[in-house]
Amino acid sequence: MRGRGGTLGTHVRAIRYTFWDTPMKQGAERYNVAAMTSLPERAPPSASHLNPGMRNSDRLPPRELPKRRSGRHRNPLSFDSWFGTPALIMAVPGTAERAQGVDGESAGARMAELVRAYRPEVTIRYGHTEGGEQTLAEALTDLEDSHERPLAGVVVPLVTAPHAGVSAAVDEAVSRSGANVRVTEGLGPHPMLAEALHLRLAEAGYVRADRMRLISVVARNTTMADGVVVGAVGGEGAVGAAGVTAVLLAARLGLTVLPADLEDEASVGQVVEQLRQGGCRRPVIAPSALGPELPELEAMAVRLGTELGAPLGPDGLLGKIAALRYAEVLNSLGVEQPPTVDELPAPVGSRHRPES
Repeated sequence: MRGRGGTLGTHVRAIRYTFWDTPMKQGAERYNVAAMTSLPERAPPSASHLNPGMRNSDRLPPRELPKRRSGRHRNPLSFDSWFGTPALIMAVPGTAERAQGVDGESAGARMAELVRAYRPEVTIRYGHTEGGEQTLAEALTDLEDSHERPLAGVVVPLVTAPHAGVSAAVDEAVSRSGANVRVTEGLGPHPMLAEALHLRLAEAGYVRADRMRLISVVARNTTMADGVVVGAVGGEGAVGAAGVTAVLLAARLGLTVLPADLEDEASVGQVVEQLRQGGCRRPVIAPSALGPELPELEAMAVRLGTELGAPLGPDGLLGKIAALRYAEVLNSLGVEQPPTVDELPAPVGSRHRPES
């Protein structure tokens, strides 16, 4: 007996190699040859089994239509759109004169540009709910209607909360025009609306520009606000929606935020007094509105001894919310159903020339 490299190991390897070289190896070869000879010969594929797009070598295989992504991770802005999508009509509250900014540009025109960044394939119009210039009724005229589509347009009111006056004006304009349109909800409440309010307050220096992630017991300096009043217009329903926005804004700022009706000075004063009783010394009023529908607030802020923030105005976040409202209506009606191959425009190019 020796180690691994001794005489016994040498004899074992010699027996193994000899055994394999004689009967087992010959049997394996015979089995492989018999198996190979017993396989049936496969016939070449016929033209009927080939991909229809590959029968002609000068053509590309047909591409399948992309499937809409479903589930919680689907982009809420997306819907399977094609040529002929309904128009998007924005209902701007107030008159055209009040909707003009300092630079003379209309808030509706600016919002149309912002929404077009998210819906470039859609015809976008706007009209005002009051006055005689650039009215909503004019924007609803001459809408392209087709029996192939269930809607000719979608009306998006540019209000951040339910507004009884704006809703009545929109319904009247739609009824008079007779257009086949659907009216969406307002722009709020929505988390992006709270973000827009945060940006307006930060631009004026009233709050931090970044989101609060830790508990803050004092403001950074004596000029920053330590309490916020989210002002709403439109009645009791608007105040309720502003309460949801106030909760979202408080989560971003780490401050006490309360809603109030800007059309009722006594209500605003009561909310401001409630903040002061809680230890607030520098409250600020944040109007949660586009701007044209707001009453005069400067004198009220002086009487109540509070700071006054700027209205939301045309903003990219509001434009994105408007595009979301448009997509929600289309998805609820089934307009987003993908077209068939026959409905799509024919491709152009030598590779897509018709078969002769």
